[in-house]
Amino acid sequence: MTHVDGLVLARSHFNHSMNYRSVVAFGRATPVVDPREKAAALLRFVDAMLPGRAADARPADATELAATNVLSVAIEDISAKVRAHGVKDHVDDLELPYWSGVVPSRVVYGPPQPADARAAAQPVPPYVAALL
Repeated sequence: MTHVDGLVLARSHFNHSMNYRSVVAFGRATPVVDPREKAAALLRFVDAMLPGRAADARPADATELAATNVLSVAIEDISAKVRAHGVKDHVDDLELPYWSGVVPSRVVYGPPQPADARAAAQPVPPYVAALL
């Protein structure tokens, strides 16, 4: 998994980079086959993405559970890397007339867009409003 925090623009193409946070997990994945365990894992996944949503939406039914693969991973090793600094221009490039610097990036949520008139008639849930 990698999250880009910004573009790092040097005076030469060769020295361009990105600021980022990255993690790689190593382990053995095994299928979750018990429907109750699968359903519980999916509920935890939904709440991990947006706390409170699992209780505020219909859980997967038997057909949806059968059509969905869930894997359990026992993590045996994990590695993380972070780059969070500025430009490393080559010393010979410092006098060149090109702009260099960092362009930060971020993920933001926009205004909620109801799916239809029925959803528009419902209040926006507090866990959605809290994202703004």
